[in-house]
Amino acid sequence: MRRLIGAALLLAAVAAAPQALQAQQIVRHAPFIASLSNNTPLQFGMAPTDAARALDTPLAYVRGRRGDETLLAIRAYGGSGFFERRNRLYLQFRQGRLTGWKGDWGSDWLAQ
Repeated sequence: MRRLIGAALLLAAVAAAPQALQAQQIVRHAPFIASLSNNTPLQFGMAPTDAARALDTPLAYVRGRRGDETLLAIRAYGGSGFFERRNRLYLQFRQGRLTGWKGDWGSDWLAQ
């Protein structure tokens, strides 16, 4: 009886093998960056509206004259889920275009 069941399983596996190979060849995976929710990078020369769209967060005014200003983006992404994580990103604009940015992760609360 075991030989009969084993032969039937072997026959079924051999019959299904060409179909499984065809199914593997049909499946095409999208590139990694296509699956990201935000795949627009920051670039020098962006306008403030483009930078806010790329970061998917509103920008807050910090200081400076209109066009030559520093804006702040607070991103609450990442972390373990147990602790809230809020990363600050300062964006420097000159003549309405992005000229630089700097991340600020605040003080180390574990050292206190």
